[in-house]
Amino acid sequence: MNSAAPSFSLAQRIAEELGVKPSQVQAAMDLLAAGNTVPFIARYRKELTGGLDDTALRTLESRSTYLKELEERKSVVLEAIEEQGKLTASLRALIAACDTKARLEDLYRPFKKRRETKADKARKAGLEPLLDAVLEDPDADPEALASGMLSATSVDTTSEALTGARDILVDRLALDAELSGWLREEFFARGEMSATVVEGKEEEGKKYRDFFAFNEPLDKLPAHRVLALFRGEKEGVLRLHLDGGDESFFTGGIAVKMDIPTQRSAWLANAVGFGWRTKLAVSAGLDARNRLREQAEKDSLEIFAKNLRDVLLAAPAGQRSVLGLDPGFRNGVKCAVVDKTGKVLDTTIVYPHPPQNQWQAARDQLAGLAAQHGVELIAVGNGTASRESDKLAGEVADLIEKAGGARPTPVVVSEAGASVYSASEIAAAEFPEMDVALRGAVSIARRLQDPLAELVKVDPKSIGVGQYQHDVNQAQLSRTLDSVVEDAVNAVGVDLNTASVPLLERVAGVSHTLAKNIVAYRDQNGSFATRKELSKVPRLGPKAFEQCAGFLRINGGTDPLDASAVHPEAYPVVRAITRRTGLEVPQLIGAHDQLKALDPAEFATAEFGVPTVTDIIAELDKPGRDPRPEFRTAQFAEGVEKLSDLKEGMILEGTVTNVAAFGAFVDVGVHQDGLVHVSQLADRFVADPHEVVSSGQVVKVRVLEVDEERQRISLSLKLRGEGRDAKKAGGRRGGDRERGGKNRAGGHRNKRGGAAG
Repeated sequence: MNSAAPSFSLAQRIAEELGVKPSQVQAAMDLLAAGNTVPFIARYRKELTGGLDDTALRTLESRSTYLKELEERKSVVLEAIEEQGKLTASLRALIAACDTKARLEDLYRPFKKRRETKADKARKAGLEPLLDAVLEDPDADPEALASGMLSATSVDTTSEALTGARDILVDRLALDAELSGWLREEFFARGEMSATVVEGKEEEGKKYRDFFAFNEPLDKLPAHRVLALFRGEKEGVLRLHLDGGDESFFTGGIAVKMDIPTQRSAWLANAVGFGWRTKLAVSAGLDARNRLREQAEKDSLEIFAKNLRDVLLAAPAGQRSVLGLDPGFRNGVKCAVVDKTGKVLDTTIVYPHPPQNQWQAARDQLAGLAAQHGVELIAVGNGTASRESDKLAGEVADLIEKAGGARPTPVVVSEAGASVYSASEIAAAEFPEMDVALRGAVSIARRLQDPLAELVKVDPKSIGVGQYQHDVNQAQLSRTLDSVVEDAVNAVGVDLNTASVPLLERVAGVSHTLAKNIVAYRDQNGSFATRKELSKVPRLGPKAFEQCAGFLRINGGTDPLDASAVHPEAYPVVRAITRRTGLEVPQLIGAHDQLKALDPAEFATAEFGVPTVTDIIAELDKPGRDPRPEFRTAQFAEGVEKLSDLKEGMILEGTVTNVAAFGAFVDVGVHQDGLVHVSQLADRFVADPHEVVSSGQVVKVRVLEVDEERQRISLSLKLRGEGRDAKKAGGRRGGDRERGGKNRAGGHRNKRGGAAG
């Protein structure tokens, strides 16, 4: 009974924060504790959790971890204070009521073991009675009190005595939990951060120029600005200062809260002022810095997670043969042709750009490759020599079309992380005989076909859609991004007979070892015919099967339900529906009118409630439905290939490469992403840029300003004067607007150095 009480209290607290019922939270916590994964709970245990989605479950999981750690810390603190014989009933109640780690540490601070302080030495010298005497009789002369009590101390002068008494007072103030909490909140609410440039760093740190003479209220600082300021300080360019504001407000507040009669004693007033300036303000400032960083990191992680999810769930081109180009100048353009399934058919390197300038030979060779293998799309990496290689791809496509063949569509694709993948163990195992440089071209081609399947092979931190990702807690970043990848993979589902080890190990309940075992079993025994066959995979037990089976799909298998998101445990529900409709499973699948007429409640059982049955009917209507959007292309403007080609007022089409708190970066094909500030996203107030745009989205933008010196482009989604400005942008080039296109998997080529503000 005692062990259950704290858990229920925890569930109540989280439920209040999430705005849901405690029973929902408790059910989710029980399921997580039993080893169930978030994707499995979100999809297949809706009855128990009341339909909590993966986002709510992740928040619940994180929050419950924090609160459990808080409860564990409370136990340690209580035990430590009790061992000292200083644990009172009132203190126990205060500790029990703590809802933050900061508040708990405030209460514990007076009881912590610490190195001997000036105050400790003053107490040993017998100076505490002097401080008490001054506090009891503030009208008395402190010098006279100190002189009269000097013989009872171990110091020699009244000056030393009064200094020691002051140290004790400052220590009392610093150790008072209530005062510390009040000072922390008021400092943050009233204070501001200012920044100045370190002398001599003006040129070196010019990317931080916006912060050379800067100040802003602490509670108004957005996350991206906080991280930029801290980075500038770390790089030695900026000098930061946190100021709580009016000193008299704080010293007056301290006097009132601690009942110190400073108005009657100049000595006490000076002592409190000294304590504020030398210790309390410093402590409050450090707390404010930590608070700013924690909140900024939290916001940054949320933005990274949203962007990564958008990139992973970007529209796939599907099973279409692709020629992948990894552009370069001196080292050539690395090329790889993959078939509709992603199998590598051919590779080569061509040298169309300086210094070799073998343009015609490269064009003819690539046209031959494309024609030979029936290439439908040409994926061009967006790095160095991208626009030049995109132009080459266009000529290759034109050449094939003139020869009577089907024109392949050139598509610019983010190559973020491709080089990381090329040199990885995964790539080495996949292509042991292939040159590292050519592996990148394969990755670029495949990520056009299916960005999710290919990008799972890359460390999420290398995909390039973060906001100051190197400035946040790396362990927390990894946990957050891993969760996003897991949720994205399971939202789409995985083809059991074609998935790679990196993709399989992101499926709920499948570890790296199990993923390798699945592939090994498949290689040895051929394709899986049914989901049940998974039980033959070494070390894949009932629990793992329960977690993963619904997310693993078998196309063309023995049971058509195995190609759907219906979990095997719920197949009996489908059988009941077939009996009710008189249709066998193959006829039932896609029978929209018959399925729409069904009442989910008619098929609900004690095990499978209405939410699950509703999901089953929807899945039967459109089995294996891909939640990702339709694939389309963006069209870069002809003649706009570098920064100097941009003119104010141009209307251009581009792809959103990254979304930050302050706006969105858009690639318009000039090797430098432009920024659409949040104020330029819409003709209304936008609190979160993700409300308007997402990574990978194709948008039209208007050029507001070009700063060639700082390599900055200001863009707007407000297209006033579109007709007039469109003429300035020159002709357009593009392929299949509906199917072919530009799948920008999050290439973030913003070179502003993180000083955006």
